[in-house]
Amino acid sequence: MAAFTKTETIDLILSAPVVPVFFNPDPQTARLAIRACYRGGVRAFEFTDRSENALLVFREIIPFVREECPGMAFGAGTILSKEAAEAFAAAGADFLVSPCMVTEAQAVAVAHDIPYIPGCGTVTEIYNAVRSGSEIVKVFPAGSVGGPAFVRDVLAPLPGVKLMCTGSVEPSEENVRAWAAAGAAALGMGSKLFPKDAIAAGEWDSIAQLCSSSLKWFALYHK
Repeated sequence: MAAFTKTETIDLILSAPVVPVFFNPDPQTARLAIRACYRGGVRAFEFTDRSENALLVFREIIPFVREECPGMAFGAGTILSKEAAEAFAAAGADFLVSPCMVTEAQAVAVAHDIPYIPGCGTVTEIYNAVRSGSEIVKVFPAGSVGGPAFVRDVLAPLPGVKLMCTGSVEPSEENVRAWAAAGAAALGMGSKLFPKDAIAAGEWDSIAQLCSSSLKWFALYHK
């Protein structure tokens, strides 16, 4: 069961608008990565379904999240089917994310009263996602569909849409400033936030610092 109401989860994402996008098959590594992000100020974390054992790992680590990271929404990403949506929602996911619109997954999220964040790459897709009930829409792959300029152009006719940009988003001041100044409501950060060398070396303080700095830059430059 989700730990937050739908409104509470949306508020967590928008109030601390850097959302790590992460998967690791080792539960202990996942716990350490999550804790580092939490220490850096993250309050919404997307654990992706990119392996056969992703659900098992999710189930194993969610008690840790609830106990050790209070006030952090823990969601499931790369949800591509009704079955995956049902399984992760039943495991306690606070929100579901897809790289595209998966109507069956959205229906599951509605049934569980949790946010569904679909990936969209055109104005039509974004508009339809909002019309179908998504309070936050994921622009994906954000860098490939036009980058910050695309976000700025979309928000001109659709000023109230909350866009979470994922893809080519990096934890650097220049990159965060570009997205924030364009009007993005949140940023999804994947591999650039979790360098393989840093994970291998256990440099969790550096990952926490990347989160903290990215949140600071976003607040500074957000339009």
